[in-house]
Amino acid sequence: MSSRRGLPRSRSWSSDRHLVLMGFMAAGKSVVGRGFAARQGMPFLDTDEAVVSRYGPIAGIFSAYGEHYFREVEARTVAAALEARVPTVISLGGGAVLDSGTQQLLGRATVVFLDTDLATVLPRITRAGHRPLLAPDPVRRWQELADIRRPIYESLADITIDTRGLTVPAIIDRLTSVLTKGED
Repeated sequence: MSSRRGLPRSRSWSSDRHLVLMGFMAAGKSVVGRGFAARQGMPFLDTDEAVVSRYGPIAGIFSAYGEHYFREVEARTVAAALEARVPTVISLGGGAVLDSGTQQLLGRATVVFLDTDLATVLPRITRAGHRPLLAPDPVRRWQELADIRRPIYESLADITIDTRGLTVPAIIDRLTSVLTKGED
């Protein structure tokens, strides 16, 4: 676990702030976020799901309007989520942090980087056909994107959780422990 902004080890997390999960494509942000939110009795929002519910499938947005349009829609969706008054667990799409406005808005939240590696996500990315940024070679593209995005995730994270080799319940347990007790 590493700490960057406002969460010294001696202070427990306060649930009066949004908790934002970010990380690589297929890292488990949504399933961990849902589980953590349920455990804490907090609302949960997956920004990719919010985009899909309003604009249609992400792959369709990419093919009809391109990545630039998708990133604009995504940034507006993230901004709206972070403006909400009720503290929420928010799962970001893997590339949402590429937007400089989003990066600034994350200062209003506790930001968790769910770190992982290609070996961990390989089964998920090779069976999923709904990830337009990974076409046509999911393995190569995932690693390229990971190499580009890792420094951004690391710079924005208040907390980093290494999820390699952990089950979803174990990740939620570790996150809960870090946030409520300040433990590694």
